[in-house]
Amino acid sequence: MPTYNEAVSLPRTAEAVMALPLPGLQLKVVDDASPDGTGRLAEELAARYNAPSAGGARPRMTVLHRAKKVGLGRAYAAGMLAALDEGTEYVVQMDADGSHHAQVVPQLLGTALSTDAGFVVGSRYVDGGSLDEEWGLHRKLLSRFANQYARTLLDTRIRDITAGFNLWRAGTLRAVDLTTLGSAGYGFQVELKFLAARNGHNGVEIPIRFEERTDGVSKMNLATQLESALLPLRLRLRHR
Repeated sequence: MPTYNEAVSLPRTAEAVMALPLPGLQLKVVDDASPDGTGRLAEELAARYNAPSAGGARPRMTVLHRAKKVGLGRAYAAGMLAALDEGTEYVVQMDADGSHHAQVVPQLLGTALSTDAGFVVGSRYVDGGSLDEEWGLHRKLLSRFANQYARTLLDTRIRDITAGFNLWRAGTLRAVDLTTLGSAGYGFQVELKFLAARNGHNGVEIPIRFEERTDGVSKMNLATQLESALLPLRLRLRHR
């Protein structure tokens, strides 16, 4: 769970994740030196959830601090690599801002366990998936266009290739080699799914409802939009 200035939303999201009935679950927050103190707050939350009364020797929550903000994709890769080094079997990536419902995590895991999928996508664009009504028409059209554009260029059947709520088998992430990914921003979502599928790891999509963030502001800016727009073309040229 990458964070940057999510001090208001993180406690509520962490509480929802920690309440899941999944033995062995650990929440790893990757904070990019948030000016609003999110990293410090995350440490306080970890101390609470890792208290002796919580039981078990493995920490239920850990925090990875990075020196500065260098992109969402870099944060995800750092967290995933740390999780793999710790011997995890499955990695879920999700937002801290309330956009993703923690209650879906068991469904993601159950789908992975009942299929041979290398990754499971929480999809807005399969039957049953939806977007918050507070999203304006412009944002909805832009999101659908971005998905269709990337899907067409990369010739993939994944309906929501830009989705950020995903579960990955450890073997899938190791096969991709996260250290080689070039996307620093939101394009990471597209690049990782594309390379996983290219390496023979099939993805399964389950429908989710994507909520508007409850607090804070989006980190999407012009630079990340341009990177995301150019990425599918770069991937197509590199792997044609």
